[in-house]
Parts: sequence; structure tokens; C-alpha cells
Amino acid sequence: MTVGSTPSRAVVVGTGSRAQMFTEALARRPHLRVAALCDPNPVRIAHHQRLLKEAGEPEAATWSPVEFERRLRADDIQEVVVTCVDALHDGYIVPALRAGCRVVTEKPMTTDAAKCRRILETVGETGNHLTVAFNYRFNPVHEEVHRQLSGGAIGEVLSVHFEWLLDTRHGADYFRRWHREKQHSGGLMVHKSSHHFDLVNWWLGARPEEVFGYGGLGFYGRAAGERSGYRRDYERAHGATAARDDPFALELAGNDALRSLYLDAEGVDGYHRDRNVFGDGITIEDDMALLVRYDTGATMTYHLTAYSPWEGYRVMFNGTRGRLELEVEESRWQPPVLGTSSGRGAVHGDQALANAGGPRLVLRPLWEPPREVALPEFDHAGHGGGDERMLDVLYGPVDPAATGKTAVDGADVPDTRETPDTSDASDASDASDASDASRRSATEEDGALALATGLAANRSFADGKPVATADVVTL
Repeated sequence: MTVGSTPSRAVVVGTGSRAQMFTEALARRPHLRVAALCDPNPVRIAHHQRLLKEAGEPEAATWSPVEFERRLRADDIQEVVVTCVDALHDGYIVPALRAGCRVVTEKPMTTDAAKCRRILETVGETGNHLTVAFNYRFNPVHEEVHRQLSGGAIGEVLSVHFEWLLDTRHGADYFRRWHREKQHSGGLMVHKSSHHFDLVNWWLGARPEEVFGYGGLGFYGRAAGERSGYRRDYERAHGATAARDDPFALELAGNDALRSLYLDAEGVDGYHRDRNVFGDGITIEDDMALLVRYDTGATMTYHLTAYSPWEGYRVMFNGTRGRLELEVEESRWQPPVLGTSSGRGAVHGDQALANAGGPRLVLRPLWEPPREVALPEFDHAGHGGGDERMLDVLYGPVDPAATGKTAVDGADVPDTRETPDTSDASDASDASDASDASRRSATEEDGALALATGLAANRSFADGKPVATADVVTL
């Protein structure tokens, strides 16, 4: 939009914890206005209204989900941010694309093949694109890995080993909330691992072709909890005596944001954010192992563990000219805790975890001594700094006048004082670093490719056979 003109009008769909980042980000940018908040729960909407008031912004209109499509045009909306339950994303993405809005959706783009096909068909019909908020691309450490690989530091990449460890604070959280039900989240292969699959697709410049895997629920859930002795006898933590000293319980009342977003909102929809991780009804896996083959001929072994004593990840790339090794310690260990001090009520990502470690990137060329690659200053908060960098790329800096830049869907570019063309995010790049591919924000195609690996993994878990990604997602 033109600098100095009427702010672009945005609607935030889904007003849970993660949505706060977008509400606050839009409110801090004078060229944008949160015009509406869409959620079935008015108590959660009221929490976001308070965020707008604190930012000095006017109150937003409140929409129920059934009003969404009609009010897009009636309220002259240009920007849509989708942050609701994963399985519901397509119900907002599709009408927003048809209305000609610019759409940014939280990952995963959606949760099953039929919904993915619906989104892709709508993109084809309308010519409008969407951006998937893969914030891990914007982590400066991950960008350095991309620079090393795209610059040929280890030649052609032939194989990848990727291990991601969620500790018993962060990992457990997926088993307390709606994510524990695969019908809502697609399971961790879709919800959490879409980050990782997108990173590998981006790092290698490759597409996944075939997936084989094993996955199971071996740590969380009633049976596992009784077997290990970790299970306490309560349904949800709030008000339960048995949960008071349970290191796996989440205390909602002690955190203002959690109380406002969830505890105070329970009377409207009955949603409990603090369920027992060793309870019944959990349909997702907590330990998953995959073998993935890409169209470049490279393969990846991948393992996700959701009950580790430490949090972090190791990624190793083997190439024709050497090996690149990344290790990131998000936390070296976690003490037992019953709540969170995050102002957003976030259990992970908003703040650095206790006992945070650090990143290390080692290049091992053939016939040369290994050498450590210098990394930029690393902040564990905000997903390694990725959140704020992504927001700046998507929406421009908080103070455009200070930088002379504004946002072009997926890139910072010099301000021309005219409306930028956002029709093709793939053409946008940061001239200061042409190898920085994160400046080209993830599109619906990237969202579909990340989803393809996760959906193929879920099918392989069930069938015990390799699954071609083309059998679950067609691009």
C-alpha cells in the first residue's frame, strides 16, 4: 500500500496464544490495522482487544466464524492471518483467496490431502497466492546453513541425518491440548515436523518423493504412564490435588495470559488447555522415525522424540566434498515446572528455555581439518529470532520511515512510495544477500511439499509400507 494512505485492513482468525504475535505485530505497524478478530470464543477475542488497546489501537470488529466469508468484502479486508486449529485452516484460506485478500497462514498449511488439494485448486483458479509462516527459515543459524550448502561448501548433498528432540516441558505440551487428537492437528508429523521438512526441502532445493516410517505412542497416554509410573489420577490440572507436584502438569491460573485466553474462556466452549498427558484419547505419536528419498537422489533419516531430557536438534549433511554438522541446544536440561512466566502464555518459543545452550556449525571438508563456521549472535527467544525477522519480511519494519523500506510479500525492498506488486513472492529477494532464500517467503507449494512428507509418514505408520508423496499430495 502507499505510505501515508489509509492503513490496510486485516483480520486475525483464531485468537489463541500463537495469534498474539500477529495481533501485536500488526498493531505496531502504522500501515496496517487489525480491523477484525474472528473466533467462536468471545472471551479470547476480548484478550486480543486488550492487546490492541495496550498498543494504542482502536477496538476491532468481532466476527463469528459463520460471518467470515460475508464480512471479508463487506468490511473491506485486504489482509487475512489464519492462526486457528490446523484442521480448520482451509475454511478460511479458500474464501480469503477468492476475495482477493493477501493471506498468511500459520503452519501447517492444512492437515490432509483433500484440504490441501482444495487450497491448491483455489490458487490455480484465482491466481492468488498465500504465504505459510515457516518462521524457522528466518532463524539466522538456518540461513547460514543454507548459505553453506547453496555455496557448494560440501558439494552435492547425498544424505541428511536429522534428529529433533523435544524435552518433557515442550514435548508434553502437545499432549495437553487439542494437538493430541490427530483429527485436529494431523499429528506431530504434520504440525511440528512440517517446520523440519520445509527446512530440508529449502536447504536441499529438493522435493520429497517417497517416505517410509515407524511411529508410536510409547511415553505419553494412559497405558504408557501407568507402565512408567508417571501417571497421576486427574483429568485436567486446574483444581486437581494430584496435579500439584506433577512435573507434567501445566498451571493456568498462575499466568495472566493463560488464564485470560483459556481458563476464563472455558465457560464458552469447554476447551481445557491443561489436560493430563497420561490421559485417554491421545491419537498422535510421541516417537517417530523416517526414511525419506528426494528427487535429487538424496536421502534423509529423520527422528522426532517428544519426551527428551534436553531440547534441541542435530542435522548432518554428507556431500561429495565433505560434511556439514549443525547442533543446537535449546536447553541442556529442564527442571520440573508447573507453569510459564511468558507474557504470551507460551510454553516454548516466546522466551529462551531454562539452561539454554547454543548453536555450533562445523564444516568437515575432504582432506582438510574440520573448522567451525562463525555464526551470528543467537537468541533462543522468538524461535531463534526467526519470529521478528519473519514479521519484518512479511509486513515491513515497525517503523518504515526509519529504514526507507516497506513490505513486499516475502521481501524488504526500498520504498517507492507506490503500492508494491505482491503478485509473485518468488521474484522478491534481498539485494544485500542474494543467497538468503528466506527472503522468498514460503508459498502454498512449499506448504504442500512439507505436508506431503508428513502425510506420507502417517500413512506409512498405518500401513507399514513406503509411500510415494505423489499418492498423498499432487502439485
